[in-house]
Parts: sequence; structure tokens; C-alpha cells
Amino acid sequence: MSKVRARITALGRYVPPRVVTNADLEKLVDTNDEWIRTRTGIRQRHYVEPGTPTSEIALHACRDALHKRGIGADELDLIIVATVTPDMLFPATACLLQDKLGAKKAWGFDVSAACSGFLYALTMGAQFVETGAHRKVLVVGADVMTSILDFQDRATCVLFGDGAGAVLLEPGDDGTGILDFSHEVDGSGEPYLHMVAGGSRRPTTRETVDQRLHFVRQEGGHVFKFAVRKMAEISLRVLERNGLSGADVDLFVAHQANIRIIDAAQQRLGLPDDKVIKNIDRYGNTTAGTIPLALGTALDEGRLKAGDTLVLASVGAGFTVGGALVKWSGVNW
Repeated sequence: MSKVRARITALGRYVPPRVVTNADLEKLVDTNDEWIRTRTGIRQRHYVEPGTPTSEIALHACRDALHKRGIGADELDLIIVATVTPDMLFPATACLLQDKLGAKKAWGFDVSAACSGFLYALTMGAQFVETGAHRKVLVVGADVMTSILDFQDRATCVLFGDGAGAVLLEPGDDGTGILDFSHEVDGSGEPYLHMVAGGSRRPTTRETVDQRLHFVRQEGGHVFKFAVRKMAEISLRVLERNGLSGADVDLFVAHQANIRIIDAAQQRLGLPDDKVIKNIDRYGNTTAGTIPLALGTALDEGRLKAGDTLVLASVGAGFTVGGALVKWSGVNW
């Protein structure tokens, strides 16, 4: 009998209906469509209505996943929420989501790993399934990035959108599932992508608010160079230690932060366009939501079938780096 692995058995997604184009942003900040498209690949993104919390968009994605699997929330054992925009510092968004879902038997917690959050949560959830501790684990990547964007900062506000995705993990022994993963952190990257105030190091004061220190700040050039290098490195690592190469990859699903980062990793892996998912033009960077949303795009386009070999990769604030090797199962979507 094959080793029991955590299989993705259902996928749910949600993006808010409000679409914000590059032309719309031209009215808010000194930028233009050509500048945004050529540097990022983004044409539009989705925004929540003001005051919508992360737990709400996560709820939609989770209900979608559970509906597609044909089960109720009362069957869930564990909920892991990856987010950097929690509803509040505490309690965890997973607690609020558990209550909204009515998942009476589930426990849960949040993971803060920025753009690598979904992959970190996915591989954490897989351990509970593979050890036999749990049979149904819901892994969620959700962020309301508009809640922490400074619309006076044209370098960052054009990059992000709001969105959520959720996958259900269950045990299986047919050879499909999450085969391997590799993660890293490099804490020396903190100054280059962070939110300065609001934590214990710089508690909220009138001065921190006046100085606009509760928004995303990044040094784009430094982040870009790190991401280009690490996205490819982590992908090659999970392939090579499993005796595989780019030629064995059926689909590369990267965090959707910048089209040029994805293109650079694609080139190093030697992958043709039909083996790479790119939907950043539609959604922008939804942080923890990008990889499940990209998997949804692949399913919509008929580019995923049972038995396919996937590489998932991400780089985020921290710096965090994530990579996973997945043998795709017949998923409900």
C-alpha cells in the first residue's frame, strides 16, 4: 500500500465583485495603465467594500469548497487561515471563521507568512492528515489588502487586490497528494517589505497614524531581486531532491506578485507557456490568496487533470520562501 498523503479534494474561491482597473487608479494616484502593465502585468484587481473583514471573504471561499465536496462544516477537524490582514490582532481569524461556518468540531489557528502564507498553511495542514491526527483539514488563504494600502504611495497601491481561496485536505493512498515541500525564512529582509507600526515594537499612537505607518511599505528593487532568485531556487530544490526536472512538471503555479518574477522562474525551469499559470492581470497580488486563485484558473482553463505534477512556489515578506511538489488528485471544483 502507498504511503498515506494529504490530497486536495476540493477547491473554493472568492473575489469581491468590485473591479478596479488601472484606469480607475489613474484617478487616485499619479500613475498610468502602461506603467503598471509593463512593470507588473496587472490590468485590474478586485476590491471589497470598505469595512469588509478577511473572515467574510474567507467564508465565501470555504463555503464554495465545502459545497463542491458535498459535505457540511460539521465534518471539519481543523481550519488553518493564512493571512496578514486578520480581522483583529486577536482572536485569530480562524476562530471567527469557525464560528461563521458553524464548524462546531473544528479547532484552528492563523499563519502569518505574507505571500507564502498559503503554502506554509498547506504543508502544515498536510502533516495533520498524514500522521492520522485529522481526516478533514480546511486550508484558507485570504487577504483584504486594501485595508492596509496607502493610496498616496503609487509604488505599492497599484499592486494588490482582495481575494480568498480554500482547499480541503483529506487522506489518500493512491500516490497523489502533497509529495514534498521546502520552506525558508530570511529575517534580514524585514526592512524591505513590512508594516512598521501596530505591533509591540511600535504600538499605535497618534504619531504613527499621522506618519502613515500602518500601511504596506516596500523597497521594490530589493524585493524583486530576492524573489527572482528564490522563486526559481525553491522550485528546483523540490524537483531535484525527488529526482525530477522542469521537463517533468505539468504545471507551475507561482505566487502572483509580478509577471516578471514568474517569467524569470519559468525561464530558469525551462517551462513553456502552456505549463505556467498567470492570472495576475485579473487579480493583482492577493497575497495569501494568489495560489488557490491560480489553481482555480488552471481548472477553469482545463489545464489540470488527475496525476499531473505541480510545483507551487512563493516568496513573501519576512522574507519567506515556499515550495511544494504536488501530484494532483481528482478535485471537486
